[in-house]
Amino acid sequence: MFSAETTALLRAVLEEVCENIPVNETGARTHVASKILEAAAQGELSTDALKAAGRRALNPPAMW
Repeated sequence: MFSAETTALLRAVLEEVCENIPVNETGARTHVASKILEAAAQGELSTDALKAAGRRALNPPAMW
């Protein structure tokens, strides 16, 4: 369980990363949220690291 401060950070990062995704696109938002939570659970709690995790969820690496 995360502290209230960390939870607020996670929500803020999610909203920033998903700012161009409609609120009703729950699948995409859920995917991004899960990747942000994964990063946080692994100890990546800086704003930059969390944003990067969320952005990677939106832009997975290209398969060659």
